[in-house]
Amino acid sequence: MAAHTPTTTPRKSAIFDDYTLSEIRRAATTGIYDIRGGGSKRRLPHFDDLLFLGASISRYPLEGYRERCDTSVVLGTRFASKPIKLDIPITIAGMSFGSLSAQAKEALGRGATLAGTSTTTGDGGMTPEERGQSKTLIYQYLPSRYGMNPDDLRKADAIEVVVGQGAKPGGGGMLLGQKISDRVAEMRDLPKGIDQRSACRHPDWTGPDDLEIKINELREITNWEKPIYLKIGGTRPYYDTALAVKSGADVIVLDGMQGGTAATQEVFIEHVGLPTLACIRPAVKALQELGMHRKVQLIISGGIRNGADVAKALALGADAVSIGTAAMVALGDNDPIYEEEYQKLGTTAGAYDDWHEGRDPAGISTQDPELAKRLDPVLAGRRLANYLKVMTLEAQTIARACGKSHLHNLEPEDLVALTIEAAAMAQVPLAGTDWIPGRSGSTEI
Repeated sequence: MAAHTPTTTPRKSAIFDDYTLSEIRRAATTGIYDIRGGGSKRRLPHFDDLLFLGASISRYPLEGYRERCDTSVVLGTRFASKPIKLDIPITIAGMSFGSLSAQAKEALGRGATLAGTSTTTGDGGMTPEERGQSKTLIYQYLPSRYGMNPDDLRKADAIEVVVGQGAKPGGGGMLLGQKISDRVAEMRDLPKGIDQRSACRHPDWTGPDDLEIKINELREITNWEKPIYLKIGGTRPYYDTALAVKSGADVIVLDGMQGGTAATQEVFIEHVGLPTLACIRPAVKALQELGMHRKVQLIISGGIRNGADVAKALALGADAVSIGTAAMVALGDNDPIYEEEYQKLGTTAGAYDDWHEGRDPAGISTQDPELAKRLDPVLAGRRLANYLKVMTLEAQTIARACGKSHLHNLEPEDLVALTIEAAAMAQVPLAGTDWIPGRSGSTEI
């Protein structure tokens, strides 16, 4: 009789997992690095690792149908004579015409206007559709200077100087040739159909002293009316925030590594920068130590998905948040109705991130006129407005449960963390204790 041979389940490496193995094979076959859009996909400490402490006996909740919970925010109060007044603290991040279709840009403007908030141009200039449908439009001023002109600066309601993005701090943007149509080429003064890579730094300053001069120039061009935002990627948030204040910014936009991008190297997206959760408290600390918290407003972006994320960011000290990827999904990106077409592209709904290739079945991240026609700007704008409304209602629900009459009254004391990492990053106690990692004197409660 043959001896019984026990069977075992083959064990795969935690380091050399299926995705890593496929990437090695792809690199060995093609000899080129992978480019994709979106933000980091790895598991990172995030807002899900925090919980709110609702009111019970020691705190009084607010009655949802009878007691008001305000959501308004004013941005740019430091120097601008015409600060931005929004109904909700959720803004639309910069996504360029070129990266997105003209229909998508129009839809973003429509949705933001219906919801009482702002949208942002992104790289590549201002389109008439976007300006026409955006009650409040922020103009991005990037290293590339694509489409930049003083007339559009004056048409905008604020100017956002982009130093970096969370998905690629220290890196420039990419727009591949298949998305550089006649109109995009004309707006950006580029040859049609030729890949472009933007500069990683602005050409006319090398530090905060030079940046202060540039900000003053922008103020003079716009008659000191427009707030000046400064957008930074999440890498050294304490020092970068302090230097942004020194440079004269009215508003600081801080983007964590879960924040999306139109296109860059995947190794950049996954291995450079800090999680959004790790960025907020150091930035708030810098503002507080300079006596500028709430005087210079802080907008947090990078992986904001729902009203709970909004409430948590505000509780940690932000004045507002910004969404990009979530706004694209609200318009119709990665919709399962296009699953068959996503599969033909070698992907699936929910995982599609090859925005740079310009073949988006949803008609959003494309310049193909036939694909772009699939997106109805009016309908897509209403979808975005609905989503923003739901996010706001969710944040209000949480704030009322914590006894707060304004979203800005939420505070770190309302939060606990589920993991040691999140507790350390957010500087709130580990749930069930009063222990904040890195601080002494902890005891169980």
